[in-house]
Amino acid sequence: MGNLDAATVSGRLLLAMAVLTVAVRVVGWAVSKIGQPRVLGEIVAGILLGPSALGLVWPGLMTYLFPQQVIAGLNVLAQTGLVMFMFLIGLEIDLRSLRGQGRKVTLISHASLLVPIALAVPLAFWLYPRFGTQTDRLAFCLFFAAAMAITAFPVLSRLLQESDLLNTRVGVISLVCAAINDVYAWIMLAVVVAVAKSAGPEDVLRTLVLSIGYLVVMFAVVRPLLRRLGHPSMWVMIAVAILSAWTTDQIGIHAIFGGFLAGAVMPRDREWQRGVEVKLESMISVLLLPMFFGLVGLSTRIDQLTTAALWLTALLVVVVATAGKLGGASLAARLTGDRWTESLLIGVLMNTRGLTEVVILTVGVQLGVVSSALFTIMVLMALATTFMAAPVIIVLKRRIADTRVTAKETATTGGAER
Repeated sequence: MGNLDAATVSGRLLLAMAVLTVAVRVVGWAVSKIGQPRVLGEIVAGILLGPSALGLVWPGLMTYLFPQQVIAGLNVLAQTGLVMFMFLIGLEIDLRSLRGQGRKVTLISHASLLVPIALAVPLAFWLYPRFGTQTDRLAFCLFFAAAMAITAFPVLSRLLQESDLLNTRVGVISLVCAAINDVYAWIMLAVVVAVAKSAGPEDVLRTLVLSIGYLVVMFAVVRPLLRRLGHPSMWVMIAVAILSAWTTDQIGIHAIFGGFLAGAVMPRDREWQRGVEVKLESMISVLLLPMFFGLVGLSTRIDQLTTAALWLTALLVVVVATAGKLGGASLAARLTGDRWTESLLIGVLMNTRGLTEVVILTVGVQLGVVSSALFTIMVLMALATTFMAAPVIIVLKRRIADTRVTAKETATTGGAER
């Protein structure tokens, strides 16, 4: 299809937004009825509208709905929604509940990073001849290790919201560990970019130094200034969030961290925070954020997995990813004193992948580090780990609740006997 004029692109963009909004809401609602997070349905909706489904049965309609110029417009809306969603997560999370949990967070975050990397590297060496493209083995292995070690911070946040775990001790620990994981993963990605582009180690060092410097500025300078304002106006908060996202993007880490940091440095007042959430959440959750999940699905090519060997490879990737992430996080939590049920819950939460995974995978495709087939396999892995999370979380939450009730009854009985 040739270039479209501006008026046509605007009209098609509005149509695509309407189709994606309806599709992700309907499929998300359907998926929620079977106990799965809406995010899973939203990604599936994008896949159904993309080349793996609609593109096979009605390619003309898919091309009409999503020409390249329209996808570019949807990307802007999607990134804006993702940044503002992360702003809300930063605003909502109560980091005070982490007091006394420093050792636990350090051990879990590093175990859930290093164990997956240790398992991913040998698998990457095996995959390289089959899926490595025009790049060297080092770049491919580093990239694959980073992709396997990631925890999808935004998807985890949404899963915690829907499971009523966001401000629990387990939820906050998981979210902070995921943030630490993702920072390391972006640093690893910077190394991959440097190797792939032969830019040199100075680019990696620059990203690390600027990231630390920006973190200090946000908490030592911006946070006190916002406190002086009391309750910042809506336009101030949105401007801070977008400028922060732009800054982290320029530094070389993803814009979502800028959005999260902007929320984290806002004043802490529960009633005021709730008012901000009510004003922003509907627009973000209903309109902007579904654009991102839809575009993820549009980029996934399940139709390219045409052999049994490819599907077995996908299964192997899922098994290794789960063993590394869930196993590493659970064992670390257990070693720091949690019961097995709570340890497994942390492991399952840390094993959730999604948006951040796809962002990294997209960069890998653009750099020529991974093929389209491996991209799709990794997206399926992200879907599988997210799919398995919800039912396991329900079971583990019930076990934790039962254990607490039993302990309370035992304590009450013991007190009565005395």
